[in-house]
Amino acid sequence: MDYIEGTIERIIFYSPDTGYTVYKFSLEDGQSMTVVGSFPPLSPGEVLKIKGEWEINPKFGKQFRVDHFVQMLPSSVKGIERFLSSGLIRGIGPVLAKRIVKKFGSKTLNVLTEKQDKLKQVEGVGSAKLKEIKKAWAEHKHIRDLIIFLQEHNVSTNLAAKIYNRYQDKSFQVLKKNPYQLCLDIWGIGFKTADQIALKLGMDPSSIERIKAFLRYLMEKDIEQGHVFSFQKDLEEKCQQELGTEVKKAKQALEELKEQKLVKTEEVISDTAVYLPFFYEAQEEVVRSLHELVSSPAQAPPFDIEKAVTEAEAELSLEFSAAQRLAVKECFEKKILVITGGPGTGKTTIIKAVVDIFKKWERQVLLAAPTGRAAKRLSEATQKEAKTIHRTLGYNPKSGDFQRSEKYPLKGEALIVDEFSMVDLPLMYHLIKAVPSQMRLILVGDKDQLPSVGPGTLLRDIIESNRVDVVRLDEIFRQAKDSLIVVNAHRVNQGKSLVYPPKGEKDADFYFLSQNDEEKVFQKVINLYCYSIPRKLRLDPLSSDIQVISPMYKGRVGVDNLNAELQQRLNPFKEGLKVGTREIRVRDKVMQIRNNYEKEIFNGDIGNVVHIDRQRYRIIVDFDGREIPFEKEEMNDIMLAYAISVHKSQGSEYQAVVMPLLTQHFILLQRNLFYTALTRAKRMSVIVGSYKALYIAIKNDKPVKRNCLLKEKLIEIDQSI
Repeated sequence: MDYIEGTIERIIFYSPDTGYTVYKFSLEDGQSMTVVGSFPPLSPGEVLKIKGEWEINPKFGKQFRVDHFVQMLPSSVKGIERFLSSGLIRGIGPVLAKRIVKKFGSKTLNVLTEKQDKLKQVEGVGSAKLKEIKKAWAEHKHIRDLIIFLQEHNVSTNLAAKIYNRYQDKSFQVLKKNPYQLCLDIWGIGFKTADQIALKLGMDPSSIERIKAFLRYLMEKDIEQGHVFSFQKDLEEKCQQELGTEVKKAKQALEELKEQKLVKTEEVISDTAVYLPFFYEAQEEVVRSLHELVSSPAQAPPFDIEKAVTEAEAELSLEFSAAQRLAVKECFEKKILVITGGPGTGKTTIIKAVVDIFKKWERQVLLAAPTGRAAKRLSEATQKEAKTIHRTLGYNPKSGDFQRSEKYPLKGEALIVDEFSMVDLPLMYHLIKAVPSQMRLILVGDKDQLPSVGPGTLLRDIIESNRVDVVRLDEIFRQAKDSLIVVNAHRVNQGKSLVYPPKGEKDADFYFLSQNDEEKVFQKVINLYCYSIPRKLRLDPLSSDIQVISPMYKGRVGVDNLNAELQQRLNPFKEGLKVGTREIRVRDKVMQIRNNYEKEIFNGDIGNVVHIDRQRYRIIVDFDGREIPFEKEEMNDIMLAYAISVHKSQGSEYQAVVMPLLTQHFILLQRNLFYTALTRAKRMSVIVGSYKALYIAIKNDKPVKRNCLLKEKLIEIDQSI
């Protein structure tokens, strides 16, 4: 059929994941219709020519499904004003749109396209505003042209939007030069999708570029799994299995990548380690810098350390254990030190004592942690400013660079990094480069927690290398011995069965509720979260005080299903904003799921939705008193957070935690995972599930092995000198 021309009245639904959109479409004769299909982010007021066919949706009735469309510019003065008022062109809101159209009338779009400097004649348009409008208008034109180009090659519109969002005005250049770059650069586009685009654009299926792209894609996937490098034999096998490539050609592709310096290799026992260059450099730099710190003498303070420790005990009104006393002393006698221990062993107390002694010495000590939440807790405990590692290093979110480095190092007598188990290899690389030779480095963390989300197992490797001094804290503080959460956390690490409160005990901080039936576990978790725990502890279930932590995303008691059910129970009445398969409502508890250094919100931060703007498809979330806006292209950065995964809970602390635990979670029943979930709770931890699943989780102490050579290289460099 021919193209139908009309104007978007309002957006009913939009999915950032797929570009799937439902909107009301107004035709030139005044008729209105419901349109569905895959589109880039659209706004009310935009004019489209659409082509497709009518269909009957069982739930929503008659609607028009679009196969192809062309974005048009409106022609009427009223249409132009509505188009510019929509927020599509950044820098132009309803008020300014009205002024511009009043000034230029039907010639407005011609001015925007060809005579943009004339906009300065409009009140409110200065040099900075003009620059912003020019950039936004150019982006709008580029994405329209890109969509038309890709439609000619049967590439969907939602992919066109993702491609443009990543490459902007370089999109055509990337597509024509190497379409496989997409799978490396764009989250959500895998090798197969990029391969499909490349083949449609005429790429030879047996091309060496295709194999090279696939190899790098496999390596990126390994990094996402926490590996620092890939094994060559594994890469060659996957090329054979998935591309049908001969081993000889896979080796040739690998050699070309080496010649182009796109990968780095080194021999390991019976195989070859293949690195993306940055990760090879990062591992080498961390090893070298750690060795230098270990080999350098620390400047002894000009006072009696034993006396200073005794004075710190008196000021804190406590008596250190032998290990704690040693840890405080070693902070002043070693250039680099690791302090590790579980909950209740006094790691924070040691940091407080060390900070106080440095203050008396009149020497500066820096406090840092991997996340904003951990930094905030550290600051509250020590009454001294603590920052995220990124802020400590002066991270610039726009350039992706760190201000602090070997050329402009940190200043101070010591740097204390808390929650070090969460630090991955890339972050450690940037951190260690900024630590000058005279500065002490004190790393504090729990080696039994889950490793970092990013590549490497830094804390464990440094400890197991036996090349860095380590103080292990294994004695539980007197006041922590009454906590079954603390006691059971240590028993889990020892592979022992849990201690349960006496029957009928109502004031314990740990409970295990035995239940094998998945549906009954589900109902119990819901009841605990919505009613029992809020009543008992006087907590708001919509706040970050109570948290469900589930080992898995799928299934009846998985994160996704629990979020949907808890949202319906606790926040059912508000009309929300459809985001893919989710609906986000005012008051909803949501979590930021990637670091955004520009907005200073980080992976794992929890807030509440305070406003929804359906017209502009945006929401505002309150994070600890800071209201942060999310535009439609940022919707994938947040998720419902009534229930979260164990990995997402790392570094956080909640007043109460509820955790389902069943044998259906078999693949994730691991000691360090269960231990991490258990130790997130401060006042109450409730496990609901089967004894069999609990037994498996406690006994399975074999963490997934990550490809990393940090420990071996630390041992090797020490032996070679």
